[in-house]
Amino acid sequence: MRISIGLLMAMLAFVAHAESPDPMALKAQLQDYYFDAARRGDLDMLNTFIESGYGLNTQDDKGYTALILAAYHGQAPYVERLLDAGADACVQDKRGNTALMGAIFKGELKIARRLLATDCNPDQRNGAGQTAAMYAGLFKRLELLGELQAKGADLNAEDPIGNSASRLANGEIRTPAPR
Repeated sequence: MRISIGLLMAMLAFVAHAESPDPMALKAQLQDYYFDAARRGDLDMLNTFIESGYGLNTQDDKGYTALILAAYHGQAPYVERLLDAGADACVQDKRGNTALMGAIFKGELKIARRLLATDCNPDQRNGAGQTAAMYAGLFKRLELLGELQAKGADLNAEDPIGNSASRLANGEIRTPAPR
């Protein structure tokens, strides 16, 4: 870990001494390091970013934040550190999905429970009109349905084609009408 942080610092020093560093290229490279650290769960690297004041809710071209990536990749300590440092669990990617939805999709129940403890609306919808409870029903994460409901999730809320968490949990999946 120290080697990767040392390499990052050496690279930054080199870029700082170059005649005309491209600020956009540097920004993109830092962002790549940040998101790669989230996928790998590299806490040392995350702490370096936090200590430097890096924007924890920075989004990539798909709208993913480090929190969304860490939740999706099962990096529980990284998720915890990001939340403790002030990352916003309610941020949605370009499709409207949240870190909670990603954790439920991947079956990361411990992470999903931690994200449920944040102040996000449990009925927050993605671009397809789906909620985290609908994900839990569809992917048979039934143990989370009660916790989502206790947080205020409406298990009977429907997406545009009539799916609800309750119906999905019972195996009733509605699909769009053929065109």
